[in-house]
Amino acid sequence: MSTVEALPPADAPEARGRAKSSSPRAMPVFGSVHRAEDRQSIFKPMDLNLIIKLLEEDDLDSEEKQLNCIKKLVRCYQNGFPLRDLSQIFKILSLCAEKIEKQPSFVDPASDIIKLCGLPFFKKKVSDEITYTEDTANSIAFLGKLMEIPSSKLRIQICKCIVDFYHVEPSKKHIPGYQQVSSSYKIKMAEVGELATSMVQSVLLTEIQLVEKLWVLKVLQHLSTSDVNCTLMVKAQAASRICAHLNDPDPSGQLLFRSSDVLWNLLEKSSKEEIVPQLSNLECLLALKDVFKNLFMRGHSHYDRQLRNDILVMTTIIAQNPGAPMIECGFTRDLILFATFNEVKSQNPLVKSLKLSNAYEDFELKKLLFNIIVILCKDLTTVQLLIDGKVILALFSYVKKAEKLKIVEWSAAQYEELQLHAIAALSSVAPLLIDDYMSCRGNARVLAFLQWCDREDSFFIHGNSFHGTGGRGNKFAQMRYTLRLLRAMVYLEDEMVNTDLCEQGVIHQLIGIFKNMINRLDEKEEAIILEIQSDILLILSGLCENFIKRKEMFGAEGVDIILHVMKTDHKKLQSGLGYNVLLFSTLDCIWCCVLGCYSSEDYFLEKEGIFLLLDILALDQKKFCNLILGIMVEFCDNPKTSAHVNAWQGKKGLTAASLLIKLWRKEEKELGVKRDKNGMIVGFENLPGLSAEDFVTLCIIHRYLDFKVGEIWNEIFEEIKLEKLKLVDSDEDSLNFIIAASENVGKMVVSLQSEMIENQARQDVQNEQRAYAKIQATHKQRDLANKSWEYFMARTSNPKTLKKAKRLQEKAIESSRYIECPQNAIYHRTVIKGLNTTVPSGQVVTVESTPARLLGGHLADTDIALKTLPIRGGALQKVKMKTLNEPKKGIPI
Repeated sequence: MSTVEALPPADAPEARGRAKSSSPRAMPVFGSVHRAEDRQSIFKPMDLNLIIKLLEEDDLDSEEKQLNCIKKLVRCYQNGFPLRDLSQIFKILSLCAEKIEKQPSFVDPASDIIKLCGLPFFKKKVSDEITYTEDTANSIAFLGKLMEIPSSKLRIQICKCIVDFYHVEPSKKHIPGYQQVSSSYKIKMAEVGELATSMVQSVLLTEIQLVEKLWVLKVLQHLSTSDVNCTLMVKAQAASRICAHLNDPDPSGQLLFRSSDVLWNLLEKSSKEEIVPQLSNLECLLALKDVFKNLFMRGHSHYDRQLRNDILVMTTIIAQNPGAPMIECGFTRDLILFATFNEVKSQNPLVKSLKLSNAYEDFELKKLLFNIIVILCKDLTTVQLLIDGKVILALFSYVKKAEKLKIVEWSAAQYEELQLHAIAALSSVAPLLIDDYMSCRGNARVLAFLQWCDREDSFFIHGNSFHGTGGRGNKFAQMRYTLRLLRAMVYLEDEMVNTDLCEQGVIHQLIGIFKNMINRLDEKEEAIILEIQSDILLILSGLCENFIKRKEMFGAEGVDIILHVMKTDHKKLQSGLGYNVLLFSTLDCIWCCVLGCYSSEDYFLEKEGIFLLLDILALDQKKFCNLILGIMVEFCDNPKTSAHVNAWQGKKGLTAASLLIKLWRKEEKELGVKRDKNGMIVGFENLPGLSAEDFVTLCIIHRYLDFKVGEIWNEIFEEIKLEKLKLVDSDEDSLNFIIAASENVGKMVVSLQSEMIENQARQDVQNEQRAYAKIQATHKQRDLANKSWEYFMARTSNPKTLKKAKRLQEKAIESSRYIECPQNAIYHRTVIKGLNTTVPSGQVVTVESTPARLLGGHLADTDIALKTLPIRGGALQKVKMKTLNEPKKGIPI
């Protein structure tokens, strides 16, 4: 089915002038340009408002006239619409759409206008794309609303138009004065107008018509390439609406292809937290199940196999949701059957005559089926289905040396990858199916496979897969995943499993593998070898913990591998390759496999294991300290340990005691414990913000342990009295001494509390006295200020008081002078001549009471004014006033 039907351009009539119009502006008509001299006559005026007004008329007699106007409009815009006229064009389209129900003849004109919307838009100015953003977005959004009109032709044309947004071609005609908008402009406007939402809603409108549905899905395919559109589609429930109809009849096969493509885009470009719940319903899962079964059983082409795998990946994503009804719809049972039919014979008609090839698609299918089994087993209700499907037996068929399979002959690389997938899947499934695991002789198979992995024969794997990382050219990848499987089974702490393993010699076998790994250590495979060694030690710890006989089996041979790890260069702990994890596993192995077994403890001490522990402890790495100190505490139960601890010396003569004290101080520092300059603890002193009552309580807290000890001894004493027991003299004296000491502690605390209360009382009295003294000083200062003010007022109002003050002032000045003037001393006058003031003054006084312009300036009659600042027009100015028979006088201040 073609995407867009290309129609031949209609020839536009040549316009020889510009006619008058009642429209506010004339519409340029895009047409062919034949000659250069005709460029000025290319536009033909067209009144769009007149067409709108004509279409608004409901008169049936004017139908032909309306249709003719629209045809002219289509001919005029045969090369595309300018942005500036889109709002009017879509107004015309809206009026046509309203008439379609009663006047079906308007379907063709509306389709013609929509078809032109698929052509490029044009802009007259560069800013038109921004200026007409809202008009363009609303216009494109209106296309989605037109899908509600029950016209197949119109709907298909709308879909073609939208698809053309993504296949923009340059305009065949050059329009003078206009430019084509950018190729992505329509796509962006579709996002702004939320066209995707209305197109998703159209899915329900086109359920019956297959052709329309396929066109809508094609539109959604294109729209879902955008993150913005995917978000809008998810909000409109696109995933569930599309997925529910995956299995609808469709001879062409396009429905499934386009629907799955849309779902893929939604899963990739939108939030899985939103889309997975939409797909986790019974209707969607039934559709997925039917499609997958049909493709699995009847799909033979390369395309069918790819689509089948895509559907399985979608199902895997949905299966991770605990709320998905995978079991209820029967999908889980079918998936388990399809995953195991190749390895376990089944009479089920679905797979009776079914075969897989070694084609890449079937190989990928097998890996996907192993993967979904791991996901499905997280739901415990799946356990019975896994048992019925004999999943353990099917997976164990790969836990063996590579051989040619009878049903499907995989290539060496394919078999290697499937083998690793199967072992990884067993690590998740086998712990849930212990009975099946034991009935398949799982332990024996695993240990035999481990023995084969430990051999250095001519088998070389490719290491191309994710699970084969780090195992190219060796069997390290197989050994790593087999040990993970063994570790998962051991840590179930199922006694039947662990006992069976020990009876088959797993402890000595693992120790032997560990030693071989030491000899095969290579820089290229260093990380994977360290992981293998760590897993071995963890498995041994899980087996030997709380079992003395197994610890004895671990013995000196096991202690040797522990000591080897502890002698590793400490600088490698920071390499990031896994030495830290290996050391943790080693310390755990000491705790579980050595401690509690006297022979192993003695051998560990003889080989200077305590020295190695203290060396690691001296590294001052907190992540190891707690575990090492716990081991040291347990070792101290052995009387031989103290001699080794006391004999150890670190760098710069560091002893074990000084190391422990150093660690103690570091721990106190991290806890925020305070010390004084002599190192004494002040945690119970100088605490801010505490009241006297708080300090009284703090005394009790400080001696809490002493009180508890005294309380216990007191209870013992009371029980002895109650039972009327007679103690020997020495015990009685000791008990009396302890009781007396406890009572003394109590008396001392009481005394200290009394002293604190008294000190607080004295402090309160002192604070009260200081408050009263402050109040008294305030009142005294206020009285002095009042007296000073009264004295000042007396001097200004009473001449006698002023003279008296003047005499006192002069007397004070005279008393401050030298009795005999020193030689060469310069004498300075302390009184300004001609100055009459009532307060002590400096050399210059400014008076604001009399305007300066009347008196000639401030201090105009003073000698200092004439001596220092003789400036006319300034602040200091002397004015001569001529009077008859009157001597010159200064101006009084």
